[in-house]
Parts: sequence; C-alpha cells; structure tokens
Amino acid sequence: MAQVSITLRGRSYQITCDDGQEAHLIRLGGYLDERATQLLESTGPVSDSMLLVMVSLLVADELSDATGELEVLGKRGNGNARVEAEDAVVDAIDSLASRIAGLAEKLEGP
Repeated sequence: MAQVSITLRGRSYQITCDDGQEAHLIRLGGYLDERATQLLESTGPVSDSMLLVMVSLLVADELSDATGELEVLGKRGNGNARVEAEDAVVDAIDSLASRIAGLAEKLEGP
C-alpha cells in the first residue's frame, strides 16, 4: 500500500491508497481543496465538519448529474456500454464515499 499527502484548507492529511493510485488521489485531493475554497468564498467561514458536508453534497450532486447524462447516452447507444459506464460511476461513488468517510474521521479525531 502506498501513502500520499493531500492538502485541504492548508492542512495535510496522510492517506493510504493502492499502489499506482497516488497521482489519482492527489488529483482528487486537489479537486476537493479547490471546491472547498470556492464554497468558502461564497459562504464565508464554516466549521470543518460543515465544510466536509457541503463539499460532499456538491460532489455528490456532480456525480448525480453525470449519472443522469450516462442514462441519456445509454438509451441512445449500446446497452453493454451503458452498463459498463454505470458500473464505473457506481465504483467511483463507492470509492469517493470511502474517502470522504476517512476524511470525516480524521476531522473528528482527537
């Protein structure tokens, strides 16, 4: 297992991931940090826990939109491609949910 450091709101978090996934996880962390910064600019200061909830909902909304687009595309095209695309989205959502839960645990830590 590999370990990477991602930074959210100026705080570094050590995250364990599968070997070869380091760059992907760093990219995801950068995306979450960017979205958190955008939210804070529009809402003002909030607690870390509230920010986690807000960013999670924002990303979940984006995934929901992507799933809807896949459904539309799947109805137009090959059924197998649709199933494969839906499976990929489900895997991405599961992975993201696990990572968000891990971050939430770290934020709630001692």
